[in-house]
Formats: sequence, structure tokens, C-alpha cells
Amino acid sequence: MGRQLRLRLDRALRSGRSDFAVSPANAEALGAVDAWPAWPGGALCLVGPAGSGKSHLAAIWVARTGAVAWDGRTSGGPVLLEDADRCGSEEVLFHLLNRAAEGHGLLLTARARPAGWPAHLPDLRSRLNALAVAEIEEPDDLVLSGVLARLFAERSITPPEDLIPYLVRRIERSVPQARALVERLDEEAAALHRPVTRALAREVLEAAGEVSD
Repeated sequence: MGRQLRLRLDRALRSGRSDFAVSPANAEALGAVDAWPAWPGGALCLVGPAGSGKSHLAAIWVARTGAVAWDGRTSGGPVLLEDADRCGSEEVLFHLLNRAAEGHGLLLTARARPAGWPAHLPDLRSRLNALAVAEIEEPDDLVLSGVLARLFAERSITPPEDLIPYLVRRIERSVPQARALVERLDEEAAALHRPVTRALAREVLEAAGEVSD
């Protein structure tokens, strides 16, 4: 039987507090976020590599505080600015840090520590150097296992016991990469009329040029 085309549906990874897999890689960052509103200067910067869970932590904070994502307009409450190290506007950063110091609150996410961001405004440089930072590391085995289990559950897939440990040892330690792989497995299983198994995962990884055994 020929392979059938399948509609691709965007499925957002659940980002609630109960969906966050806590491990030594992110426990300190979670504690820092939970310390709100006792942040020095009213602001905190979450720093970590792409796919490490910064946006998930930010979503937890937004749900708790009612913060809004910065869209260029002044808000009366807490503000979230993601990818702050690529903001491109020193004036915006300076404005938001001033608001935070006045009690409104600010959570930033970034891949690099604020002390290394370019800043030509003298007052901004001093504020960035003083900004509280919480680092989140790339997902470890525990976090990646939890993410994969959640991704499979969201697609109503019950993976065999050996599948998640097999994947954890082989895939890039990134939430987006885990999401993409689960999507590929789901699509291949449907197209081939096969269950999602370790054997199928091996085929998918080998087709992608990744080493598998």
C-alpha cells in the first residue's frame, strides 16, 4: 500500500507548572523564578541555550503574575521580554529596567549573560552588570525523558518502555528537536500503518543521518 499524505498540525507543547520536568539542570532557575517579586531591582534574566526550557519557565511566570509580552507599548504590570540579548534596542532595555525598578517587574530570557551584551549607554551598562541572572542548562536525561513522555502523550502515543531511554541517548538535547522527532515518528507510523517502536525510531534516525544502534 502506498504511503498516505498526512495533514501537519502545529501542536504547542503544554507549558503549565505541572508540565515542567524539574532536575538539577533547571531547579535553580525555577527557584529564582518562584522568588518573584523578591528580585533585586524587580528584574531577572533567564539565561540558557536554545531549547533548554527558558520559554516554559517564562510561561509559568506569566501565568502566575499576569505579565504581558513586551510589544512596544507601556503596560502597568509585569513584562516579559524574550531573546533580550537580541532585542536590538538599548532604549527599550533601559526603559524596561527602569520600569522594573519602579515596581512593575521584568523577566528577560537570553542565550548570553547580560554582562556581555553590547551597551553604549553608560547607565544601561551598569544596570545590565547588576541584573540578577538565573542559568538553565541544556536538558539532562531526566528533563529530556519527561519532555518526550509528554510529547508522546499529547499525540495519544503510548511508547514501549525501551523507546524513551533509547531516544534520550541519541537525540540532541533540545526541546524543539525532541518535538520534531516525535512528530516525525507519529507521521511515519501513520503513513506506514505501524506502531511507534524502537525499530521505527531507529529507521527515522538513520534516515536523518544520525548514528543509531
